[in-house]
Amino acid sequence: MCGIFGIISSQAIDPRHLLNLANRSRQRGRDSSGLLWFAGDRYQAVRADYDVKRLLRETTLPATSFVVGHSRLITNSHEENQPVIRDEIAVLHNGIIVNEEDVWAQLRVSRQFSIDTEAINGIVLQHIEDGEEIATLSERIFERCRGTISAAVVMPKHGQILLLSNNGSLFTGNIGTDFLFASERFTLVQLGCINIEQVVGGGLMVSIPASEKMQVSDLRRSRKNLVPGLRLDGPEEALLKYRTHGLRRCTRCILTETMPYIVFDESGVCNYCKNYQPRNNPRPVDELMALVEPYRRKGEPDCIVPFSGGRDSCWALHLIARDLGMRPVAYTYDWGMVTDLGRRNISRMCAALGVENIIIADDIGKKRDYIATNLAAWLRAPNLGMISILTSGDKHFFRHVETVKQQTGIQLNLWGVNPLEVTHFKAGFLGVPPDFEEKRVYMHGMRKQLNYQALRFRAMLQSPGYFNRSLWDTLSGEYYRSFTEKSDYFHIFDYWRWDEVTCDRVLAEYDWETAPDTNTTWRIGDGTAAFYNYLYYSIAGFTEHDTFRSNQIREGQLTRDEAMAKVEDENRPRYPNIRWYLDAIGMDFTTVISRVNAIPPLDPLR
Repeated sequence: MCGIFGIISSQAIDPRHLLNLANRSRQRGRDSSGLLWFAGDRYQAVRADYDVKRLLRETTLPATSFVVGHSRLITNSHEENQPVIRDEIAVLHNGIIVNEEDVWAQLRVSRQFSIDTEAINGIVLQHIEDGEEIATLSERIFERCRGTISAAVVMPKHGQILLLSNNGSLFTGNIGTDFLFASERFTLVQLGCINIEQVVGGGLMVSIPASEKMQVSDLRRSRKNLVPGLRLDGPEEALLKYRTHGLRRCTRCILTETMPYIVFDESGVCNYCKNYQPRNNPRPVDELMALVEPYRRKGEPDCIVPFSGGRDSCWALHLIARDLGMRPVAYTYDWGMVTDLGRRNISRMCAALGVENIIIADDIGKKRDYIATNLAAWLRAPNLGMISILTSGDKHFFRHVETVKQQTGIQLNLWGVNPLEVTHFKAGFLGVPPDFEEKRVYMHGMRKQLNYQALRFRAMLQSPGYFNRSLWDTLSGEYYRSFTEKSDYFHIFDYWRWDEVTCDRVLAEYDWETAPDTNTTWRIGDGTAAFYNYLYYSIAGFTEHDTFRSNQIREGQLTRDEAMAKVEDENRPRYPNIRWYLDAIGMDFTTVISRVNAIPPLDPLR
């Protein structure tokens, strides 16, 4: 989940081409970087704990005919950057190997680093030791590894570089006699390349200067750990409370009396049930087939699938590729709260389906600082209606759909939004009454949004800390989500009935990873969900699980007793995820949870 790039030439490389390659690769991640080039009689590598743009500015490259680079979205190992180098074998890898432990168990070569990419180095080294032809190297890598692998394997002693990809996130092209490669086609198009081709499957071997020598330098600086570990237990876990609220619930669904704007009739049935309009009644798939037909492009990607790695987007990608017969490009926006589990499931799905994954990564450190600042403001004046500001940073997901459309020339985008994920209460606690006629999961329209923003502004006045550097990021993201009109835009679950049992069964076929701290498969790739649900349950006595299960009851997918049993389990505090969240944003677990626990539960007679 990074950007890799390179130029191989018969003469001195134009430094402008290298700069353009690197700058465009930053879109996929800028947490760390690396360069490898040939000079004189040797290869030299430099790796840094910072943006490739800065690395290029600080590195004086000699005239060279070979240079490759890496702009990294850190998904594994905080300490080790790329290229990963062992025994003069250098690997630049875009993707995640999800079975690295199994790979090492099959190799005689011992592991030296914690980064998953090293598994490729190990396979290469053993392959060469066994006297195997390097022409069969890509086949061996794909046989042993699971997950997305788009890589450049530099073998100076053999005078070869191997380019390979099992999902198509690697492209090659030419400028004159120069040979270039990059993780996205758009990068090469912008440079004016010709003969642009996608690397798929067996790989491509290209000759490079041969050498027995390689030097490596690592540039370090003090920085936050962007990949905190997932702690499964710890003594502070005892701080998490699972309160017994004893609240009245609807006799038909399971909503509690603390739900905003709830009213019970004489039989104890709530107004949410009485006003519910079925949302999970899909139209015939043939209608969608007809709608997408004009967008199909023979042999070329023909639709964009917004792809978070959550269960619904994963099932949607499966349906689009396998049942609808489209050639999708999966688009992922990483704002720093996509968990490692979510990223691994993205890797599994894209590799298994052979789907290119375009990643737009924000400034992860900055986004997490914004969350921490807003959480500190929230803790000074707790307001259930303001919890949503903690997740407002992800709304640029909607903005960058248009970016990907422009870069790929693909107009059609197919979304996997779950029709039952309606959470009226998040805005309800701010003072927005439920709109039972709303057809969308997200509140849409100028009048509604202006009213919502006015109510939120009043709440923000209670804690001036909300007026911080994140404000423009929040407002602009919500503008793209709720104000801009969408075009060439369809929802898969308007045509396929959403069913949890079927969804989980399909994902199991991909060895889809579940969370160690909960039995639900919903929102387990979202680093924020466990924490904000702890806030809602501690104070209001319910979470989004209660609203989701209530919708399933109304749709006839669950009985009330089944729903009650599920939320009893799902509402339990998820220590590993909550701990990861607070570690990621740099806030002390004990301080935050103690403050949350001191907030009085909501009075249902308010």
